[in-house]
Amino acid sequence: MKIHLIEPLNVEQTIIDKYIPELRKYGCEFKQWKDRKEDAESIIERCKDAEVVIVSNIPFTTEIIDACPNLKMLSVAFTGVDHIDMKTCRKRGIIVSNAAGYSTQSVAELTIGLMISLLRKIPYNEHKLRTLHGRDGFTGSELFGKTIGIIGAGAIGQAVGKICKLAFGCEILYYSRTKKQVDEGRFVSKKELLEQSDIVSLHVPLNSETKGLVGEEELALMKSTALLINTARGPVLDTHALVQALKKDSIGGAAIDMYEMEPPLPKDHEILSAPNTILMPHIAYATKEAFVLRTKIVFENILKWHAGEPQNVQ
Repeated sequence: MKIHLIEPLNVEQTIIDKYIPELRKYGCEFKQWKDRKEDAESIIERCKDAEVVIVSNIPFTTEIIDACPNLKMLSVAFTGVDHIDMKTCRKRGIIVSNAAGYSTQSVAELTIGLMISLLRKIPYNEHKLRTLHGRDGFTGSELFGKTIGIIGAGAIGQAVGKICKLAFGCEILYYSRTKKQVDEGRFVSKKELLEQSDIVSLHVPLNSETKGLVGEEELALMKSTALLINTARGPVLDTHALVQALKKDSIGGAAIDMYEMEPPLPKDHEILSAPNTILMPHIAYATKEAFVLRTKIVFENILKWHAGEPQNVQ
């Protein structure tokens, strides 16, 4: 069985090497590439003979899948799979397993960091100092005791809620299509969450039901002082509606890590001119610890599938 890792996993080679003997024990042939190519021709060249492919967030289209006649399994080094043509995979009977849970802590921690950065005006004050100005406009707010509205009660949403509750004494409100058992907080309607929250944080996957989940109507329900955090997928938020709300001071600020496209953004992208924002280049998942855990999961996905016990199947 040919297993192809078609891009870097951003870990030391020694970490990957730990799993190769286990694969070879089952007669697997392992091949990897240490650079990233996103054009279809290059991806097809790397995948065309493989039965198993390890890929992160490179778009895996019908064209690519159709050019890989031996493909039986995709081990996705990513949480979301909206970049994978799942319809074609299901039609072909190709198993798709994601790296569920690898970035829970990393995304939760950045989310908290963005909340504090907005509340304490950290980028603003750092800029003031570097441009030789004083402390005008420096007064911020505390995270302690705030009402945090979390849209999406999965592992990441609940991790954010737990940190905010236990470390900062926040009141936690959840909105989710499916109510789950949560240790902290309570479920409310989306309208109640938006109206009552001091900070709204998005933690939903991207699908047909969540695309545009927060738009003009939802933003209009928020407090004029409220902050919005998006470390989920970009299209769950209507960027144009957000920019207009920020320019009208309808909400207090926003911190964004995900957009409708991968950075770099074009220089005329409207979010770049929006006031009271912190803009990150899609890094919430990116910690050394998360990448090590991700590597472990993607190889375990393959071994479990080979043993007839597939896990993290999408």
